[in-house]
Amino acid sequence: MKTSLLQTTLLSTLLQTTHALVGISWKVSNTPSDGLKDISFPIAMPNAAHKSGYYYAQQFSFTGQSDVGYTGLQPREDKSSGSVVHAAFSSFVAGTTSSDPNCSDGADGGAGVSCAVDVSATYAHGYVLRVKNTQGTTWTGTMVDAVDGTETHIGSYTLPSGSGGIQGSQVGFVEYYPWNSGTHTCDQLPKTDVTFGVPTSSGGTGELGAAYEYGDCVGKFEES
Repeated sequence: MKTSLLQTTLLSTLLQTTHALVGISWKVSNTPSDGLKDISFPIAMPNAAHKSGYYYAQQFSFTGQSDVGYTGLQPREDKSSGSVVHAAFSSFVAGTTSSDPNCSDGADGGAGVSCAVDVSATYAHGYVLRVKNTQGTTWTGTMVDAVDGTETHIGSYTLPSGSGGIQGSQVGFVEYYPWNSGTHTCDQLPKTDVTFGVPTSSGGTGELGAAYEYGDCVGKFEES
């Protein structure tokens, strides 16, 4: 499978204090009333430093639930065997369960489930984060190489009874998670580069909005 990665490159050379830096909205037209059964989010980071700190993520909501899920990519330091990409897939919905070995209870210190995997993968390729309903209220996250089609299982979890499909709009974000605690200034923020692509779904046509700044470093970085 080959997926075109388009739109919205975010370059950060931020000069104050925040952890979430940039947001970007998405939507899928003609979403069924009971929600989408699948959605795929293209993300590319060919020029990102191979260093932990940034999280490039898309957020999604489920019908019948007020809390959300995330999926995304994080750079990692290289190993002797080559470059490493960290893929994440989370639910913040209370009552979510999983027996998947890639998953553990809790999400950012709260309710939910977090799934993740470190993948030996090149940064030169783009990747698609696919979220798919596989049975009942069970959802599976997969990282797909947009160039050669290689698929990597991130994890799977089961939402509580009454949860529906994925709602037709939400937002993505760029986060520098070392700033989630302590005090920092914008001039300490490393430069990064990421491209978010237009989401796709079997249930409708995806659209991607313009990126926007938020947090304490607004107006202190380049965006193109």
